[in-house]
Amino acid sequence: MANILEIKNLVVSYGGIEAVKGIDLTVEEGKIVTLVGSNGAGKSTTLKSIAGLVKPKSGDILFNGQSLLGKSTDQIVSTGVTLVPEGRRVFPNLTVEENLRIGAYLRKDSVKEDMEKVYELFPRLKEREWQLAGTLSGGEQQMLAVGRALMAKPKLVMMDEPSLGLAPLVVKGIFDIIREINRQGITVLLIEQNANMALKTADWAYVMQTGTILMQGEGKELLENEEVKAAYLGKAK
Repeated sequence: MANILEIKNLVVSYGGIEAVKGIDLTVEEGKIVTLVGSNGAGKSTTLKSIAGLVKPKSGDILFNGQSLLGKSTDQIVSTGVTLVPEGRRVFPNLTVEENLRIGAYLRKDSVKEDMEKVYELFPRLKEREWQLAGTLSGGEQQMLAVGRALMAKPKLVMMDEPSLGLAPLVVKGIFDIIREINRQGITVLLIEQNANMALKTADWAYVMQTGTILMQGEGKELLENEEVKAAYLGKAK
């Protein structure tokens, strides 16, 4: 398969401090790719740059061969890239259905079929269709955030810390959903502090440290790497 996303020598600065220091990264179409690393490694900044929320200092970001630089977030969503942000960011005073419809705000076609697909994926959301999003549990809000991203009919879904603050059983369910989304033909780029789950799930993984890529490889391969075990999995060498 071809690369759906290519990042070339990306540099991103905040107030003179380089958060991302010239990284190269590719995401193959149809795969699950994860970025793991500690807080401040530059993972979220990388995703925000792809989504058009942060302007890179230099480098390029190509989606299906076309540069995303200079495009607005709306334009990037319309090309087929969506972001599930850290902290879920649902609209608390809107219902589940209204939140989902916001995910499809750029579409001109009928969203009914895709709404049903989201409800098939998340039966819990169907049960709470008319409930205000702010009254949902953390796990349900995460389902809603993912469902909202899917309503844009993306080719690539990026997820920023989808398991953050969730109970272990709920985390397992979220990763099951990530695999199912991928089985449906959507490429996934995932940032996750739960390195163990992320590496078990991902086809390919990058380890980021202080704005650089330290290593890369198949997820299962990095899961067995002694350096990765010591730094991110809480296992001594």
